[in-house]
Amino acid sequence: MPGENLSRDEARERAALLSVDGYEVSLDVRSAVGEGPGEGEGPRTFRSVTTIRFRCNEPGASAFADLIAPSVTAVSLNGRDLDPGEVFDGARIALEDLAADNELVVDAQCAYSRTGEGLHRFVDPEDGEVYLYTQYEPADARRVFAGFEQPDLKAPFRFEVRAPEDWTVWSNGAGERHDGVWRFAETKPISTYITCVVAGPYHYVTDSYEREFADGTRLEIPLGALCRKGLAKHFDADDVFLVTKQGLDFFHDRFDYPYPFGKYDQAFVPEYNLGAMENPGLVTFREEYIFRGKVTQASYEARANTVLHEMAHMWFGDLVTMRWWDDLWLKESFADFMGAFSLVGATRFTDGWITFANRRKAWAYRADQLPSTHPVTADIRDLQDAKLNFDGITYAKGASVLKQLVAYVGQDAFLEGARRYFKRHAYGNTRLGDLLAVLEETSGRDMGAWARSWLQTAGVNALTPQVLLDAEGRIAELAVVQEAAESHPELRPHRVAVGLYQRSQVGALERYARAEADVQGARTVIAELAGQDAPDLVLVNDDDLTYCKIRFDENSLATLHAHLGALTDPLARALCWSALWNLTRDALLPARDFIDLVLRFADGESDIGVLQMLHAWADSALVHYVAPDRRAEAARALAQGALAELRQAEPGSEHQLAWARFYASTASAPADLEMLKGLLDGAEEIAGLEVDQELRWAFLEPLAAHGAADEKALADELARDDTASGKRHQVRCLAARPSAAVKAQAWAQAVESDTLSNALVEATIAGFDRPAQRELLAPFAPKYFEVIERVWAQRSIQIAMHVVKGLFPAWQDSPETLEAADAWLAAHTDAAPALRRLVLESRDDLARALRGQACDAAAVS
Repeated sequence: MPGENLSRDEARERAALLSVDGYEVSLDVRSAVGEGPGEGEGPRTFRSVTTIRFRCNEPGASAFADLIAPSVTAVSLNGRDLDPGEVFDGARIALEDLAADNELVVDAQCAYSRTGEGLHRFVDPEDGEVYLYTQYEPADARRVFAGFEQPDLKAPFRFEVRAPEDWTVWSNGAGERHDGVWRFAETKPISTYITCVVAGPYHYVTDSYEREFADGTRLEIPLGALCRKGLAKHFDADDVFLVTKQGLDFFHDRFDYPYPFGKYDQAFVPEYNLGAMENPGLVTFREEYIFRGKVTQASYEARANTVLHEMAHMWFGDLVTMRWWDDLWLKESFADFMGAFSLVGATRFTDGWITFANRRKAWAYRADQLPSTHPVTADIRDLQDAKLNFDGITYAKGASVLKQLVAYVGQDAFLEGARRYFKRHAYGNTRLGDLLAVLEETSGRDMGAWARSWLQTAGVNALTPQVLLDAEGRIAELAVVQEAAESHPELRPHRVAVGLYQRSQVGALERYARAEADVQGARTVIAELAGQDAPDLVLVNDDDLTYCKIRFDENSLATLHAHLGALTDPLARALCWSALWNLTRDALLPARDFIDLVLRFADGESDIGVLQMLHAWADSALVHYVAPDRRAEAARALAQGALAELRQAEPGSEHQLAWARFYASTASAPADLEMLKGLLDGAEEIAGLEVDQELRWAFLEPLAAHGAADEKALADELARDDTASGKRHQVRCLAARPSAAVKAQAWAQAVESDTLSNALVEATIAGFDRPAQRELLAPFAPKYFEVIERVWAQRSIQIAMHVVKGLFPAWQDSPETLEAADAWLAAHTDAAPALRRLVLESRDDLARALRGQACDAAAVS
């Protein structure tokens, strides 16, 4: 649609011309219930009336407001009625001859969403209830009300909503219902993308937070938590409130700036595209954070981390906001770092840095080696660029860089810099230099060189130890060698800890010496470690202070092959596992060697989050990096190992649950499928293993994928679990069945039709894409390259991303598929840059997989 993809240059021009004094937004969502339009009659719509008061510093100039809507009923500018047919093109409202002070009124019919963008409408299959919520980042508020859709045109907002009588409505400010209309308190100046409305018959729980500050002032924050009525029986709101209060205490202590947005509601909503969104006063989360069955502590830790991540945004992102999406890191990197920092400092999850090192950094390392890698401060040309930049660089690498920054300037200087930053720029917009200025003030260090190396260059360095021993077997010299990829040759300054480990008399592998040093350039000697006894293992970046790929010298790698499980420190183990996985992805370690390490040592892994990450990596190694002619053998070994660990695990433990899920994901042999059937129907039992509804679906998926559970079995299971979650599981299992007709139907539903919601499109693609069904999926490889440009042009960006990423024919892991991707890229140089980026990333993953398979094939069996 013309004008839908706002460019950075357009945003800058508009920000230079306009300033916004306030919005009044009136929505009527009573149309959400009852019969909708018939087939061919267009989308279901709601009325949206927006009044914007704004100033123009060049009277007589022209500008535009943003709105994506099926129709506009009326437009008035400064009391002058405009013809909607002339000024509205489907994405923009042209505004001519602006005055110094202006009032724009837009009366529109906006469309409910089924893609999670704008105002999403969900019908609960369990009871027929309708639920609404909004999701806007980066620029979908324009699907709900007219506005200036860019982060640096902040303004106060007043919302009012007409809704069905039995509904409750929430927004950013506190609300009350009068004469059938919900009216909400005016917000502080905020950006359009963090306004929010949630409406429906939600289950709502309340609490409150109180705090007395050193100056005697008191702060009371009303707390709320809400979810669909069907999930109420599973909702542990008390734990959500506990983490919320712990986080508020932590951030008040560190930031010296009271939470500024009044109430603090947290809504868990269906079919959500993101993990969560930091709307001030009304944070929204995906409802999968309400656990319907037994989960491990890693799941509770992930939820707590997300709660704290979004809370950090109240200061980093909401109170102080980046001017444009180039500086997205100013909110996301900080929130990601602060999520882990507060998790460890304020909650029961004191091992949160292990999860950060093992899980979050793995995301960053992958993203930073893609051809689309970019500096933490990125070049964001337009909104499509912005949509794709919510990636492992902006989140996890940025957070890792901030952890390095804290080591570089000191925690006290870092936090004092944050405090000054909030007070200096409250309710405003900033760029990189604004933050660096306060950090230079508080630390006394030159932040320019640090920023150039860490924020303005891309790529990840590899650090490898070199050990020279003297005649007596002691360390004569220990150096750290730094390398960078040819494409991104920057050698950065690293503050690292180097740990030396030896096996004790009882066999434990423990650290006996440690030195902290600044690594500069290609080779740095760690003088403090000279004279130490010869190590069995040298761990560069011990304690995970910097962001790098860890490599090992030959002796250390041999030690890990023989004694990885003997490492007593859980963070050191997690770092070694992560390094070994990077070696596998880089085709420096055969995939079957990595799988062998998992089978031999994962049973001793105490951290449940690390164990579950190992399971995911082992599965990925099998699917992508094991040589094709050795996959069947490796799959049998993984399934047998998983079943053995499942039987040996402590009954009822979270480790038992993790091994049960991993066993299901690896099962393919007839005996394993029979075992899963037996666990489902009760013919087989494993002491302490409760096969709840979520685990039942986990067992049914491999059965469906291998033809051992038919459509009737899946229908019967849905009858047991006739819920929104059950429907998603059933759709995924149906699409996983090994039938050409099934695959054709799934392809048509995801690609050729727009009848499925975002959640069901995602589930369909997940079921369709079964790597073990390579021959069955082969005909769809050429179809993929034929349709993706059309899909990108015709579908919403969220659905298009699902299709382009999820259906890339990685299952055809052959040079021919690589050539097909290259041919498409060569023939479509003028395709949307964001689309080309997604194809290029998938193509790179495939090339990496082929290199890994070659490495595995060359290894001696």
